[in-house]
Amino acid sequence: MPSWKLVTGLCIGFMGSLVALAGIGYATVTVPDVAKTATAQNNVYYWADGKEMVRTGGEINRQIVNLDSIPKEMQYAVVSQENKTFWTDSGIDPKGIARAVFNMARGGQTQGGSTITQQYVKNAMLNDQSQTLSRKFKEIFVAIKVGATVRKDDIMAGYLNSAYYGRGAYGIQAAARAYFDKEAKDLNPGECAFLAAMLKGATYYDPAGATSIDPAATPEDNTRRARRQMQDTLDKMVEYGYLDASVRDKYRDLPRLKNPRSNTQLSGQIGYLVDLARAYVINNTEITADQLQQGGYQIHTTFDRKKVEQLEKAVKKVYKENIDPEKRPKTDTHVQFGGASVDPKTGAIVAVYGGEDATKHFTNNADATGAQVGSTFKPFVLAAAMQDGIRNPNLGPSQAQDERTQVSPKSRFSGKNKLKIKEYDGRIWRNEKGEEWLQVNDGNVSYGTPPDYLIDLREAMRESVNSAFVQLGMDVGLDKVKQAAINAGLKEDSLTGTNYPSFSIGISHPSAIRMASAYATFAASGKQNEPFSVTRVENKDGVLFKHESQTKQAFTKKVADNVTDVLKTVVEEGTGTNAQLPGREVAGKTGTTDGNKSAWFVGYTPQLSTAISMFRLDDDANNKSRQFLKMFGTGGQAKIHGASFPAEIWHDYMLEALKNEPAIPFPEPEPIGEIVNAKPTSTPTPSATQTEEEKEEEVEETPSSSPTPSETETSPTPTQTPTRCGFFGCSDNGGQTGNGGANGGVSPSPTDGGDLGGNDNGNGFGGGSRGGGGGGFFGGQGN
Repeated sequence: MPSWKLVTGLCIGFMGSLVALAGIGYATVTVPDVAKTATAQNNVYYWADGKEMVRTGGEINRQIVNLDSIPKEMQYAVVSQENKTFWTDSGIDPKGIARAVFNMARGGQTQGGSTITQQYVKNAMLNDQSQTLSRKFKEIFVAIKVGATVRKDDIMAGYLNSAYYGRGAYGIQAAARAYFDKEAKDLNPGECAFLAAMLKGATYYDPAGATSIDPAATPEDNTRRARRQMQDTLDKMVEYGYLDASVRDKYRDLPRLKNPRSNTQLSGQIGYLVDLARAYVINNTEITADQLQQGGYQIHTTFDRKKVEQLEKAVKKVYKENIDPEKRPKTDTHVQFGGASVDPKTGAIVAVYGGEDATKHFTNNADATGAQVGSTFKPFVLAAAMQDGIRNPNLGPSQAQDERTQVSPKSRFSGKNKLKIKEYDGRIWRNEKGEEWLQVNDGNVSYGTPPDYLIDLREAMRESVNSAFVQLGMDVGLDKVKQAAINAGLKEDSLTGTNYPSFSIGISHPSAIRMASAYATFAASGKQNEPFSVTRVENKDGVLFKHESQTKQAFTKKVADNVTDVLKTVVEEGTGTNAQLPGREVAGKTGTTDGNKSAWFVGYTPQLSTAISMFRLDDDANNKSRQFLKMFGTGGQAKIHGASFPAEIWHDYMLEALKNEPAIPFPEPEPIGEIVNAKPTSTPTPSATQTEEEKEEEVEETPSSSPTPSETETSPTPTQTPTRCGFFGCSDNGGQTGNGGANGGVSPSPTDGGDLGGNDNGNGFGGGSRGGGGGGFFGGQGN
């Protein structure tokens, strides 16, 4: 055993070595110069053909200002929120440092500085953002030296002049310009508290939103977070004696913000393309948002310049010829379009239409809108029925899951209007209050021959018969329908109301990119590729990222080709005839939602899959009551269908986009499944007459298809806020809503945002009684 003298000596020696090392570390580090922080280079984005698209990212407008040009309220705001002992502490937080070092030693992530001094040092060391122990120790020694040798006023000035506030703004002066278009010295206490909130991370606090980076960063959620953080900061300023309560009361809401884009290089569609590519890099490579902001990267995208221009031209043509806000202010204001085009072979996003102009309308309509997709969802129901089959009605739930019958497109289901929906085993479906579900068709029309009104699935798809697909979804199982949609390429968190019958007719809100990609899975005979927008990223050191497709067989070739064959019928002789391309085979589907609040056309050829959406949505960043508006009368039409303007845009774009491509036929489908409810029948046509009850039920908003439980709202009260769902996913809050609450299929959000909603004109739960206020929550998807 070693003697106590030896042990004591070793301990003293070890401690002495640590002290010596600390002394050396302290002596070798230098106090950072704020003037040299936040230097940036351009990022260069390239088109798919290798030609330069735009140089951006290095235009950081950072101007250092003296502390006397920064309002005291700004200083007080960051002290109150970030480090209330700033004026008296040593500049470091020993506990925070120990915790960070411990996490690093365990292989975890380093943590940001917990004092303003440490945060300033971290900002000043942007040229080295490596997640290593040596870098962390260096940061600690610099913070200790800054705390011991630099005046507090200089630390405060350095911090406020080097911090990143979002919108490309480093420093308080750039931030004041980016958010309020004013000088920093002119900021009021409310604006100071708001900018202090941005220091928490503008991705999640800028009210403009950042769904392309994270679907959770919706404008609605960001606005809520920013308001809450701003108010908390103001309250603390009062508590610590920095602000008079009477002054604080003037700033109970967010200040008015300027448009987040001002770079003319990003005008038109370019800004949307850059946003998509930037988000893809952040979400799919080791490059962080901070590193990307510093620039120096060459980013090669999948975007085809000609196709982007052709898509924008097709939208502008339809808008110019039909939409006139001056002539029809009540119906033609806030009309928006979105579009995306995907290569089925690879998943490459070749074109998007994000809106009028990325510097004027900053929400990318190809990526995140919250617009429900309506009947364009029906192909996923058909795919599930052919792949998984319908359950045996004579078996219990567990056995029925295993014993299934694959369905043929020749299988027949009821096309009756106001069909009473049943469980797979024949029991009447009832909601949690015991109320029944009556499914209506667009225009309150029955299809097929009485008394059974049976219609085969090809004809049901051609005429977009809601009742047939709602019952088919119940027989297959909504869990299987959901999985088919996910397998095709939709994000799970964009699928809402998955336990309610109308899930099968499109109450969900995937993005145009995701819809184009999902239909591309059918075009590729069941092979699914994740949509992507970047092929390669390089910097001065070489290639940092190269995209590699990971193709999955989402559906068997037989299933996918049969879905395509059925969707060909829609374009050849059904609701999608406006999308016909001379000499080419086209498959596609129209979609119109309840209340006429959105309309879609999604279609494809073997070479290209494209989705077009249309809706009315006032999404000014400062508008608190964002909501989808009805389109009855828009463009001078009684009602907007997917077969009208969306199909016209799709046709005009695809005609040009495929001009030099060979006309390739779709694969001939192999026979599949069994013919359910097989018996001779005449060609299904709309029934010649309606019953007196049906006539009585018919209302102006004819695309009704889901019942409403009552005239009263239930708790929680739905909102009018649209859910935002982006390229990489969605935030589960918000949505088109009407009356009905949970009975209509509301899925509560994990956040305190709006409830997921549906539609607002249907006929009624229970025995055909009239619904309240024209308001079925889910359903009402038309053709």
